[in-house]
Amino acid sequence: MTAHRSLIRRTATVAAAGAAGLVLAACGSNSDGSAGDGGRTSAAPAASASQGQHNAADVAFAKGMIPHHRQAIQMADLAPTRAESAEVKKLADEIKKAQDPEIKTLSGWLTSWGEDVPAEGAMEHGGHGGGMMTAEEMTKLEQSSGKAFDTAFMELMIKHHEGAVAMAKTEKSQGAFQPAKDMAGNIIASQTAEITRMNTLLGKH
Repeated sequence: MTAHRSLIRRTATVAAAGAAGLVLAACGSNSDGSAGDGGRTSAAPAASASQGQHNAADVAFAKGMIPHHRQAIQMADLAPTRAESAEVKKLADEIKKAQDPEIKTLSGWLTSWGEDVPAEGAMEHGGHGGGMMTAEEMTKLEQSSGKAFDTAFMELMIKHHEGAVAMAKTEKSQGAFQPAKDMAGNIIASQTAEITRMNTLLGKH
């Protein structure tokens, strides 16, 4: 009788262990699958940044584009009180909304790579700042209003955008960090479209 009870206990224990094993195996496969999927989507850019999968072109792109974007935003900030054209005001607002988040993203990448983020006042950045306005051009823009502002803003912003597009094309061809190359592609597409819009508006004057 004792032996029989012992056998039942052993059988129950084995069955329970088997069931537990199946449950653990099922949980393991589910969690592994979901973790893998998550790693490939949301976590991939951060992991790449921390692992240093970038090159000198990526660093140059981020360090050059941050002051470049800051100046574009500085220009756009003038439009609400100085522009006459509703289209120019709308364009300035779109430029600001697009470029401000990109500055934050670029700064985050530089920090994760152990690089310095350009200082707030660093508007001129050597060879990276193609299309950047001079201090004289900025002063002239600040002192203009109405149609004169609209024309000067668009002419200077076209030049500014052309510089950004050139920098972005360099990043696309020479960079290694995929999120930066993706941003460069977006900059090329959006700013090329804005150049076309501004050229069209200038043709109406």
